[in-house]
Amino acid sequence: MFGYRVPAPDEAMLISGGRRGLGGAPFRVVTGHGKFVLPIFRKTRFLTLSMCEAEVTETCVTRQGISLHVRAVIAFKVGNDTESIINAGQRFLSDQQQMSVLTGRIFAGHLRAIIGSMTVEEIVTERQKLAAEVLDTSKTEMAKIGLIVDSLQIQSIDDGDTGYIDAMSAPHRAAIQRQAQIAQAQATQASVEAEQAAARNQAEYARQTAIVKAQYSAEVDRAQAKAGQAGPLAQAHAQQEVLAAQTEIAQRQAQLRQQQLVAEVIKPAEAEAQRIRVLAAAEAERMRIQAEAAASHDRVALDRMLIDQLPQIVKEAAGGLSGANVNVLNGADGLGEIAAGLVGQGLTILDSVRQNLNGQSAAGRPAKTDTLLALQGYLPASQTDTAEKREKETNNGPVDGGA
Repeated sequence: MFGYRVPAPDEAMLISGGRRGLGGAPFRVVTGHGKFVLPIFRKTRFLTLSMCEAEVTETCVTRQGISLHVRAVIAFKVGNDTESIINAGQRFLSDQQQMSVLTGRIFAGHLRAIIGSMTVEEIVTERQKLAAEVLDTSKTEMAKIGLIVDSLQIQSIDDGDTGYIDAMSAPHRAAIQRQAQIAQAQATQASVEAEQAAARNQAEYARQTAIVKAQYSAEVDRAQAKAGQAGPLAQAHAQQEVLAAQTEIAQRQAQLRQQQLVAEVIKPAEAEAQRIRVLAAAEAERMRIQAEAAASHDRVALDRMLIDQLPQIVKEAAGGLSGANVNVLNGADGLGEIAAGLVGQGLTILDSVRQNLNGQSAAGRPAKTDTLLALQGYLPASQTDTAEKREKETNNGPVDGGA
């Protein structure tokens, strides 16, 4: 609309002409809203309220007499209150760039004054303190010209070619370098230890792997060997069982052969020995009878006695054979053969006695003594006494039983 003016958010509109402003100011201040301005009768100007920057590069001398090149940056602006706007407008409205120039010069003076009261060590180590003191000392002057400082930063401090700051920092640099070297050595050592630990771990892993592989290989070899031995072992066990069976069969065959030898050799030999003993006893009896017959010259009595005693002799011989452990190999026929042999031998003895009676001499032992010796072990004592009585009856007549 014609005649209506509105300032920007970062501007203050100054209207001159007409009545005066606050405090007798030659203009009225409008911020944040618009205003009708009569053309020709009123004049409108705008003052920036935005942030401005001033840079200061100054050579300052410290309390120790050491020159330092200091570079600082000041961030400032026109104050938002009407008084600050009026103060700044009256000073910088026609040339607003002069705000930065004037601000730099003001801070340069305060910076030299503050640095001159401090040592290099304080300046270097306490930059924030330096900035705070400069701001405090310049605040009043900046307010008079309508400006406020938002920030002051000391960007650099340099002693030129004097080397004071370098010398001051040398111990620290040495300590830092030493610490850096120590840290580097520790890092190197840690790296080497880590590499060695990794190498040991790899070696241990390789060893464990080799051990496990060897164990697996040994198990496989044992399994293969066991599988390979299964056939021969089974065959060996089978052969061993065959040998055991053959041994048992051989032992049984040996036992059977031993029994056969006993039955075929030892028992027949024992029977033969018994037979010889019986024949010897019969022969002795025959000789005794012949001696008695020759002594008594009684052939009839001798025949009778032989006939009476022959069955008993055969019985005793058979009894002797029954005591012997004789195996009869052909059953009942074999037993009949043995009995027939004994009877035949008895008859042969009787015939021999009869045939030789006439040729025997009467000289020799008494009949009674020969009878006792011949029949000892073959006839019971009662039968021997009966034979003696018969002999006496034959030679001397009947014997009185009461004598």
